[in-house]
Amino acid sequence: MVTNETVMAALATVADPAGGNLASRGRIRSLVIMESRVGFAIAVGDDERTAFEATRQAAEDAVRALPGVEKVLAAVVSENDAPPAEAPAADKGGLMDRARRFAGRLSQREGGPAPSPAAPATAAARPAARHGAAQAPAQRAADFSGVKRVIAVGSGKGGVGKSTVSINLAVSLAALGWRVGLLDADIYGPSVPTLVGAVHRKPKNEGGLVPIEVHGIKLMSIGFLVEPEKAVIWRGPMATGALSQLMRETQWGELDCLLIDMPPGTGDIQISLAQQTPLTGAVIVTTPQDLSLIDVRKAAQMFATVNVPILGIVENMATFVCPCCGTETAIFGEGGGEREAETRGVPFLGRVPLTMAIREASDAGRPVALDVQSKPSEAYAEIAANLVSVLDEGDQRPFPRIVFE
Repeated sequence: MVTNETVMAALATVADPAGGNLASRGRIRSLVIMESRVGFAIAVGDDERTAFEATRQAAEDAVRALPGVEKVLAAVVSENDAPPAEAPAADKGGLMDRARRFAGRLSQREGGPAPSPAAPATAAARPAARHGAAQAPAQRAADFSGVKRVIAVGSGKGGVGKSTVSINLAVSLAALGWRVGLLDADIYGPSVPTLVGAVHRKPKNEGGLVPIEVHGIKLMSIGFLVEPEKAVIWRGPMATGALSQLMRETQWGELDCLLIDMPPGTGDIQISLAQQTPLTGAVIVTTPQDLSLIDVRKAAQMFATVNVPILGIVENMATFVCPCCGTETAIFGEGGGEREAETRGVPFLGRVPLTMAIREASDAGRPVALDVQSKPSEAYAEIAANLVSVLDEGDQRPFPRIVFE
């Protein structure tokens, strides 16, 4: 059985670059054990981050070697913002006593976002450089060397069907002959495994995580690494670090497009992801109603802040289609997404109705876009075609930018 004591004992075997070991130096924060999966943070000084990348990997290897441990996620956080629960002292017992103290408590407040890796100088990085995407030096960047385009799909809030749009957009792009991948970046509420009917599948680890291939697309999600019924109870730095590791260790191979299903909100995880990834641009999903559009503007402002162009807006749940008579009703208002696109001067990619078929297909784990004869599939196909057109135009001239006063 994996316990705090066995994990801390393993971390006590990992040398600290500043002397001693990780446990005796009080580096470990937020130790979380969920059956065979272990997560923790390593607190370091701001000038130590680069030096501790090898130590982070050694710590993961040491814990992974424990009997019963299958997956390990470690993050590096700032010790200035993550004070130890109790400083180690030579006169307060041996190493295991100190390990128990460190492992048994969470820090009062944890650090900011993980460091932002610089994008590699590859085809995927060139669009980001052209658009001036924010980048910062760090230990090791995610390998997007074979990915031509990286596109974020965001909304600024939950409940607008963003994940459903993401997976069906991916399927529709694949139907056009594109090699497509999808990264589910929602650490706390991953939906992609359910939407594709792969809840219990686990990715292989062959010198890196091998994406799961379903419905003709490559997929990666934290949902493939944790038990479906288990809540991910991590604070911001741990969640950001886990997502960063997921990006670093996934072997995407050759792709025409990698979609990133962004988590709702505009906080640490969203900003870190936008800064760590060589984004070609972002697609924003909204419903027609004003309440959704308020948060869409916040998402658009976040992307503008990190210098990521908006490729277009998708209006989801545009109308409700009665399953009995086929009557369409604009229960969330009408045309809000299209008006917002016109106001912001960005493309309107299309609208998707709210239908029983979409709900049933999503619950069944078979994206409705696979049913090429259905009206929802036609809507997603139109959105995919419009996005391809925008991307082709972007290859000829810079994408339009949103500027907020």
